Amino acid sequence: MALSDRLKHKNLLVAPGCYDALSALMIERAGFEAAYVSGASIAYTRFGRPDIGLVSFSEVADCVAAIGDRVGIPLIVDIDTGFGNALNVQRTVKLVARAGASALQLEDQVTPKRCGHLNDKQLVSTAEMVGKIKAALDARPDDKVLMIARTDAIAVEGFGAALDRAEAYVEAGADILFIEAPSSAEELAEIGRRFKGRVPLLANMVEGGKTPLTDAAGLEALGYAIAIFPGGTVRALVHALADYFDSLKAHGTTAPYREKMLDFKGINDVLGTDDMLRMGRRYE
Repeated sequence: MALSDRLKHKNLLVAPGCYDALSALMIERAGFEAAYVSGASIAYTRFGRPDIGLVSFSEVADCVAAIGDRVGIPLIVDIDTGFGNALNVQRTVKLVARAGASALQLEDQVTPKRCGHLNDKQLVSTAEMVGKIKAALDARPDDKVLMIARTDAIAVEGFGAALDRAEAYVEAGADILFIEAPSSAEELAEIGRRFKGRVPLLANMVEGGKTPLTDAAGLEALGYAIAIFPGGTVRALVHALADYFDSLKAHGTTAPYREKMLDFKGINDVLGTDDMLRMGRRYE
């Protein structure tokens, strides 16, 4: 189902974070209806670095292309600031949409940006962000590719200013609204009261971040349409890898850990190896 059609349903859409084709495949196999291609998670896994603006637009586009070639669920893609001014935004939108994005998330930080749950963020002006949203809308191939406007203003200018920016971004034509890092349940609820029924709302759930973790039912009741869990996949992965390496170092074998891992056949079943080889034989 196209993301634009899915958002017409009232129940909340949960989109776990991915960073490569395997993580996206696992999200699809788990039965989720969409995946969130997280710029932070690309930085974490590809470079072993924090989310401080080190990932380029071409690296995001390459990642989306690899994921889109493997899975069929809609991809919500983090394009940070659009990697520059309005013209850079247009180039980014065209390439990432062509690579397979169903929705593109654009934020109002300066370049280079940083994770929305880190301190000392800086913003572009509201007018500049409005121009970038309009540029993005003009560059997308059609209105099935949705534009998400994100504001990081709560931590920089205050909650009221963030709501004002959000109003301007909705007026500019954003399809989905993302107000980053509300710091309390009251702020989460106020965002819902202000915008519910006017524009689909996206909530970002970051373990240990500035926003209180709220489950899908709770967010849906507040009026949110989408919940992303962008870095949870990587944080779970790091925990599992640390456990695995501790076991291997202690025992000198993977035998004690076997119940927590796939064997050779298991991973090939997940990857669909037999199907691919069977397909290849058709051309021999």
